[in-house]
Parts: sequence; C-alpha cells; structure tokens
Amino acid sequence: MTATFAAGGDHRSLPVPDGLDGMRLDQAVARLFGLSRTAAAALVDDGAALVDGAVRPNSHKVRAGSWLEVTLPPPATAPVVVPQAVPGLRVVHADDDIVVVDKPVGVAAHPSPGWTGPTVIGGLAAIGHTIATSGAAERQGVVHRLDVGTTGVMVVAKSEQAYSVLKRAFKCREVEKRYHAVVQGHLDPLRGTVDAPIDRHPHHDYRWAVVSGGKPSITHYDTIEAFPSASLVDVRLETGRTHQIRVHFSTLRHPCVGDLTYGADPTLAARLKLDRQWLHARELSFQHPRTGDEVRFVSDYPDDLGRALDLLRD
Repeated sequence: MTATFAAGGDHRSLPVPDGLDGMRLDQAVARLFGLSRTAAAALVDDGAALVDGAVRPNSHKVRAGSWLEVTLPPPATAPVVVPQAVPGLRVVHADDDIVVVDKPVGVAAHPSPGWTGPTVIGGLAAIGHTIATSGAAERQGVVHRLDVGTTGVMVVAKSEQAYSVLKRAFKCREVEKRYHAVVQGHLDPLRGTVDAPIDRHPHHDYRWAVVSGGKPSITHYDTIEAFPSASLVDVRLETGRTHQIRVHFSTLRHPCVGDLTYGADPTLAARLKLDRQWLHARELSFQHPRTGDEVRFVSDYPDDLGRALDLLRD
C-alpha cells in the first residue's frame, strides 16, 4: 500500500486494501486511520472522504483497489491541567510521595479531550498539592483511574519514585482494589469469578464490551446482601480495564443498578433516585512506595448510594 500526504499532513490518498473489501465506508475509514466510528462517520457526512473522487454515504460498501481520499481534521491539542476547586473532593491521606483522595461523583481523574468538568488533578493543584511530572502532561502522577460516575478512594503519585513504584505495582497486580456494587437481581452463584476479555465495543463509541481477542479481564465477586430486586456485592479486581465491573456484570445480565449505559432498568433507577451507576471504590491497599509498609484506605458510601440502599431495604 502507498499513501501520499498533502502539506500539513491532513490529506491522505490510498487504495482500499483487500482486507476491507465489502466494508461500509465509515468502518473502513475508522479502521484505516485509527478513528472512532462516530468521527469517521462525521468525516463521510462532511464530504471529507471520497471514493474514486466521488462523495458516498456511510453505508457505501468499498471495494478493494478503489481510491480513497480522506481529509483528516488537525490533531487536537493536548488537554491542560487547570487548578480548580472541586467541591466534595476529600484528601484522605497525604505525604511527600502520595496523596489519597475520596473522589465525588461527576469528577474525572484527569483532563481529556471533550471533558470540560472538574478533575482530581485540577482539584489537587487548586489546594496546593504538587504532583509527579511522570506520565502524559494531562495525567501526570495518575497511576489508576475511576470513571466520572464512580465514587471512592483513589491514589495519586506526588514523587517520581512513587509514580514508578505504583505504576509497576498496578501493572503486576500487587494492589488490592475492592469495590462495592449494587447489581440487578440475584447472582448465581452468589460468589464467583468473571474471566472474560474486554475491548472497545464494536458498534458503540464510549462503551466497552466482552470481545474475543480483547485484553484479559478478571473480576471476583461475593454477595454481601440480597434484596428483592437487587444485590449488594463486594468486588475485587484482578485487572483494571476501563468499565470492567460495569461490563462484566452487564454481560452476566446483572448490570449495576442505575447504569443505563450498560442495560440497567430505568424504572428501578428512578425508584432509587439514582442518576448514575451504583458503584463505589470502597478500599485500596498497597505497599507504600517509599517505606514498603502495607497501607489501607477505606471510603464510606456517599449520600446518593446510601439513600438508594435504604430504599432497597425498606
């Protein structure tokens, strides 16, 4: 395959490879240029993807050898950390090497394209915490993340040594991460393990799914309390994939209560006054990166999750 690039590197012209013969145009553009399906479809709709010099719809089936011309948008600038006070962000522990926070709902771990809301990193900067400079500029010091809609305990590295040691500990599965989740229905068995690979959803942006050939993903769970319509479970993650708990329980047909993205019952969510998934990072245990001592941090349920539990028990 050959490709030519116009000035600025945003215009590309190349033949459709044999492996994409018969594929939808938007899918082919996404595969060839590493774009999301949504971004590729937008390019096609804007007339920025031509097949043999002609504008075609997203549903057009490309043929091997056809000439594809695509004008890509300029690369997005990297998000920057803006110090911003974050209401509800609580520092559980801080020393020269780490800062452990209790993250409220609606807060991202770090800046990212398209996110304009508060972040843990911005909140820490606003109260004077200096974070390790290792890692990409927008997520320096971040060694693990919680979803915007997930609350609970999270550690950030302040020193370069801590960043290196903690990144390795997370990678080698030496950190114990325990979550509490309320899932729909009753799990059978009440205690078990989900071992199913996860990758991006093949058809829906911003969602993940159990996919053959995905990254290994292992979730252990144990039922704590059962209610007529749901169960409170203790969850231990052996791996840390994006949306792992949400995807695995959805795959079991027991999605987290309130998690409408992954198939939860909206009627039950409304009855429990939940506008996000019932999922909380309850406990984090690891060896301190400088002293080597075992440290353990626990987070209480926030008000909305506690209220939902009370309603389930009534």
